[in-house]
Amino acid sequence: MGGAGSKKLPKEDLDFLIGNTNFTKQQIKAWYKGFMKDCPNGQLTRAKFLEVYSSFFPQGNAEKFCEHVFRTFDSDNSGKIDFKEFLLAINITSAGKPEQKLEWAFQMYDVNGDGTIEPKEMTEIIAAIYNMVGPQLAYNDPNDTPEQRTKEIFVKMDENKDGVLSKDEFIKGCMSDQFLYQMLTADSSGE
Repeated sequence: MGGAGSKKLPKEDLDFLIGNTNFTKQQIKAWYKGFMKDCPNGQLTRAKFLEVYSSFFPQGNAEKFCEHVFRTFDSDNSGKIDFKEFLLAINITSAGKPEQKLEWAFQMYDVNGDGTIEPKEMTEIIAAIYNMVGPQLAYNDPNDTPEQRTKEIFVKMDENKDGVLSKDEFIKGCMSDQFLYQMLTADSSGE
């Protein structure tokens, strides 16, 4: 993708990002400058992503959660995140509409990419979240385990009781439950 070798964001990438994000031209250029400062070759590696993301959660272990976020950001499965992938994902997670955030979250929870979320996938992500925020925040209630949380979510969301969540069930379930929406999208604003 464009911009990997040069210091200046190619015009076609800039135009694409202006048309496909909520950021202004100036904001995109500022993001690009920061991205290139941290990633001079124009590619964010998994290791650098983990290093940066982990610094936001010093009391926990963010590694497993970072793997899932990285996989979701890395839309072309190259093992690296280029600037366009980075800014598109930042746009959805920070400024996107609730449905967009939920579609992005669905991709993250659908670990094997088969179009549904199975209980073991949900448990894996919730366990990663609990590890990331640290034991003192995750386990206020000793019964609040990733497995128990997953069971509760499936009872609420799995409308056809087939044992997996479709994208529609996931989005509908989150949109009708503010707490689930905030927990599953890591969006404290609820917007």
